[in-house]
Amino acid sequence: MNKWLVGALLLGSCTMMRPDKPGTFAYDLHFLQKRDSGLIVLRQGDAEVLVSPKYQAKVFTSTAAGEDGMSFGWIHYKAFDTADAHMNAYGGENRLWLGPEGGRFSLFFPPGAKMEFANWKTPAAFDTEPWEVNGRTDSGVSLEKEMLLTNYAGTPIQVIIDRYIRVLARPAIDSRLGLTPDTSVQAVGYTTLNDMKNTGSQAWTGATGMPCMWSLDMFNPSAATTIVVPFFTEPGDTSKPVTTDYFGEIPADRIKYLDSVLFFKADGKSRGKLGVHPMRAKTMMGSYDALNHVLTIAQFDIDRSARYLNQKWNTAEAPFSGDAVNAYNDGPLADGSQMGPFYELESVGQATLLKPNDHLVHQHEVFHFTGSEAALDKISKQLLGVSIGQIKSAFH
Repeated sequence: MNKWLVGALLLGSCTMMRPDKPGTFAYDLHFLQKRDSGLIVLRQGDAEVLVSPKYQAKVFTSTAAGEDGMSFGWIHYKAFDTADAHMNAYGGENRLWLGPEGGRFSLFFPPGAKMEFANWKTPAAFDTEPWEVNGRTDSGVSLEKEMLLTNYAGTPIQVIIDRYIRVLARPAIDSRLGLTPDTSVQAVGYTTLNDMKNTGSQAWTGATGMPCMWSLDMFNPSAATTIVVPFFTEPGDTSKPVTTDYFGEIPADRIKYLDSVLFFKADGKSRGKLGVHPMRAKTMMGSYDALNHVLTIAQFDIDRSARYLNQKWNTAEAPFSGDAVNAYNDGPLADGSQMGPFYELESVGQATLLKPNDHLVHQHEVFHFTGSEAALDKISKQLLGVSIGQIKSAFH
């Protein structure tokens, strides 16, 4: 029996894979099989999700239509053959990082170093090191990782994280989102439950600093992809609803506001990041790819009574002035190089002010829907508060 067939049987595949067609789930499955012998496929009918213990417990990609269906996650194929001094960007439509990235308690800069790209480095614990599998079923997997880090304040951060990923059956997707069942729409949805425990000997305080959990979803852009971010508004409040200058101010022609929703162009051609403060952020955001008729929804935890860490690359701002929701569009750097293109939907957990042996959970869920625009319009209106037509016309 040849190696390819053995691999297919071990993965429980019941259909013939066609790994020669880029953009399909089968193509990405075949590519990742060769790099992670422990690659895990979670299934619920035609909905499938790829999880890699070797590559930091990432959800690399998913599909709503079996192995010949569209692969929704962005995978950086070239990154698997070369190491990077700053970040090994393998891609993946859901990864768990720890923050903050910048600020007084940064985990990405050595104590005292100037916060510039030359000194920025993703800690190996969640950049390159593998996770341990504790158990799995056909639809779920439990993984674990111990980490020892040092933040910008010089505080040792010792944690253990338990991460549970589960692909949802279609009735569970509809129930979770309050949707009316529609068999004309194909869907895949999965939940990630991330539980972080302080395993060190000292409490994390406002003086020592502390980490936060940070869930990032990387997707493939198109010329007609738009990110949709709902937010809360108060009567008479004229303040700016979002942070738009993480990497320089986002150009005005790439971000639009409509009442309590913003649209952010996600074509992978202009680097920019925005964020929403926890007091104004809602627990859901999404995107629509009008070329491929894909509506994506991310749903997550927010605690508006908690403090969130500033992640900007400076120490001047208050450390607990951070955002709970972020969106990123990739684009060329100053030297013309580019990692992607891709775009990201991100949720950030609260600052984990934990005593030894205390723990905190952050949940982040991802859903993809494909079908007719009329059918997707109903979902978009209900979940995001805007029609498909409004999304499509935001930048046209």
